[in-house]
Amino acid sequence: MKSIVFGLRSTVFGLLIVAAVSAQTPAPQPNAAPPGNAEAGKKLFVSYGCYQCHGYEAQGSSATGPRLGPRPIAFAAFSRYVRQPTGQMPPYTAKVVSDPDLTNIYAFVSSRLAPAANVLLLK
Repeated sequence: MKSIVFGLRSTVFGLLIVAAVSAQTPAPQPNAAPPGNAEAGKKLFVSYGCYQCHGYEAQGSSATGPRLGPRPIAFAAFSRYVRQPTGQMPPYTAKVVSDPDLTNIYAFVSSRLAPAANVLLLK
């Protein structure tokens, strides 16, 4: 009888440890972007010519290209579109823009601030 109780206690203790460790481990975020360097991304954004259609602040233009920041689409969708665009944008394959460079560009786009609200001041 003691061995059954001991076995049951060991099993319960083991399950509690697993539950405690699981609770401390953050769940992976499916839409989370890999960490990137926004400063490096800004330089890459300019050097690859992204600014020509999307503006220097990724603000976009109705005449040239859509706004990318400050809240871009999820990284996976961003990466897919850059690699195989459906619009007028040329494809930037991994041979042209490496995955680390794309991650840095995404970090730059993500770091853009929202534009200030239009404020009319009357005196």
